[in-house]
Amino acid sequence: MKKTLYLTVLLIFILSFNIVYSESYEEPEIHMETGVVIEAGKVQDEGEVEGYSLQYQDVKLKITSGKYKNKVVDIENHLSDNTFYNIIVKKGDKVVVSIEESGDEHLNVSIADYSRQNHIFYLAIIFIALIIIIGRKKGLKAVLSLGITMFAILKILLPMMLKGKNPIPITIIISIGITLITMFIISGINNKSIAAILGTSGGVLIAGLIAYYVGNKAKLTGLSSEEAMMLTYIPQKVNFNFNSLLFSGIILGSLGAVMDVGISISSSMEEVYNANKDLTRKELFSAGMNVGKDVMGTMTNTLILAYTGSSIPLLLLFMAHETSIIKILNLDIIATEVIRSIAGSIGLVLTIPLTAFISSLLISRYKDKEKTNNTI
Repeated sequence: MKKTLYLTVLLIFILSFNIVYSESYEEPEIHMETGVVIEAGKVQDEGEVEGYSLQYQDVKLKITSGKYKNKVVDIENHLSDNTFYNIIVKKGDKVVVSIEESGDEHLNVSIADYSRQNHIFYLAIIFIALIIIIGRKKGLKAVLSLGITMFAILKILLPMMLKGKNPIPITIIISIGITLITMFIISGINNKSIAAILGTSGGVLIAGLIAYYVGNKAKLTGLSSEEAMMLTYIPQKVNFNFNSLLFSGIILGSLGAVMDVGISISSSMEEVYNANKDLTRKELFSAGMNVGKDVMGTMTNTLILAYTGSSIPLLLLFMAHETSIIKILNLDIIATEVIRSIAGSIGLVLTIPLTAFISSLLISRYKDKEKTNNTI
């Protein structure tokens, strides 16, 4: 019965969002493929252009993927005077190459970046292997829920946004769907999961609404990052509401931590009840709150440190130039991150009493039902 219900929930979730259809866009003329450097010469001076010194490197490389796989080409790897962006290669380096096909079948090949995908894949495999080895059956469930989460974001949420759909309702539905499926996969369909789902959903929605309201009052643009500004030039020509995108990011950013708090509290409360079934609803709620208070300190730090960690270079710049705290707090990029962090933390904190209350209510009802059945 439980398996059937789980599969039904999963199918409804996937099918309800598969109304998204992919629009066809023209393929770009430039194709990105992988390659390996066979030979690499020394860096040579190319001269100066408008005061900038230019350099180049003679490189022989073999294309290792795509239409021109195994083709060997000789190219000039052009460098600039900015060493941070230069890609200086040596023999054996794996690189990403940009291939442009001309009408006369001539190929313009250039080195776009170092190839990092293999290292990412290896790290991901180690991560998944560790989850399965340590978690066994629950580890497999965790990997499955992770796969569904990635599918929901990459194949449903982002494509719908690219079609110009309002990010707010989409993100809310996706977040609730991810929470439902994750909790049911990890913990099964029971009171513990239901309490965690309701508490998590409530906490995340509160975080998003607070951020949206305060963000509008603070006149945040949603354009604090370079990536957001670049969205105005994408080929799909979508007229994005950047405040809504900011709201969407806050919900997704806080979802994982809030979900962790929700399941921790509901799971511990069920264990407390199993150890002592004579506890009253008030005592159960108090036990859940005590667990939540312990979790609260570390989890709020998790959110704050996650957002701060991504801004260390910027914070160092402010400190190096002794920037006024008034100026720092009123910058759009800083105000955005501060509001994001505090709103997410508020949602996390409010998840604790929400989950504790719902869990105590569900456990008490189950206890009353169990007593009634035993009496009969």
